[in-house]
Amino acid sequence: VAPVTAAIFPSVAFPFFTDLRQPELLLNNTISLYLTTEPGVTVGIWHTVPGSRGAEARGKDQRWYEEALADAHPVIIYLHGNGGTR
Repeated sequence: VAPVTAAIFPSVAFPFFTDLRQPELLLNNTISLYLTTEPGVTVGIWHTVPGSRGAEARGKDQRWYEEALADAHPVIIYLHGNGGTR
């Protein structure tokens, strides 16, 4: 049913009434970033740091999260598929 709903109402996000551009309202230690993969194609991503870094991440801005991607901690990329909801 969900793919049909997405095809009929492509601008409706699920879960309903959720602003996926602001994941920090749903998930701790998470921000929204955008990557340009090629001209005219932008992909929205969420960057979440582990709970063990939660106290350190609290109140930090986008620059801190971007720098955290380059530190010695491993990065796990989760590709959930294309459901139109990140």
